[in-house]
Amino acid sequence: MLKSRLSALSLIALCLVSWPIAPVSGGEPKSQTFDAKGIKIHFLIEGKGEPVILIHGLYSSAEINWSKVGVMAELAKDLQVIALDLPGHGRSEKPEKEEAYGLQLVEDVVLLLDHLKIKKAHIVGYSLGGMVAMKFLATHPERVLSGTIGGMGWLRDGSGFQKFWEKMPAREGGKTPEAFTMNIGKLALTEGELKKITVPVKVLIGDRDPVKKMYVMPLQEARKDWPVVEIKDAGHINCILKEQFREEIAVWVRKNSK
Repeated sequence: MLKSRLSALSLIALCLVSWPIAPVSGGEPKSQTFDAKGIKIHFLIEGKGEPVILIHGLYSSAEINWSKVGVMAELAKDLQVIALDLPGHGRSEKPEKEEAYGLQLVEDVVLLLDHLKIKKAHIVGYSLGGMVAMKFLATHPERVLSGTIGGMGWLRDGSGFQKFWEKMPAREGGKTPEAFTMNIGKLALTEGELKKITVPVKVLIGDRDPVKKMYVMPLQEARKDWPVVEIKDAGHINCILKEQFREEIAVWVRKNSK
């Protein structure tokens, strides 16, 4: 059973960026870069107001995951929206060294906030970005206004899913280094870390997404206080295309804005 679920997740990860996405009208975000410990990180920025950090999924990018589908445009109506390309993705550099990945992905978000002189932000992540976001909420709560976890739940420390990520090979023919995928497991949380998160968190998951059983249901057992919203007629790949998905993000962020 575990093996079949892991195979399904591997297929999801490999296909994530191949889904055809039609651009959604909105403002044109500005493209910028900053230096993160010698690695050039690219990000898009749009709008004014309280800051929101958007973290994309595996083999995706800020543009694919957030800009083209209209999430940035919706939030930028009254918020400052920043979507970064994780190292190994999009227009960011793609180093081969392992120390550039794993927990460093979380620290890259901190470095981005510091670069933009932002003390606190709403943190939103989808799929792999949800893992990064969860670890960020647990390790840097003082930098968080609210959390939104999309297409992901609890990557539990010591679980079979953590071990799966440690053995997952790089995408054949892709540009993301193998060092990235092999260090995803380091984003796992212990139960203690999960239960210590005190910032407001909302979880969004497609009603047809296999991640619901794999990651979200265990999360619901541990954090019954976190609202979980199912996106209608959505699987893992097409969830970001749904109007309900971007509306739920906007509602939660605005609800927790000052």
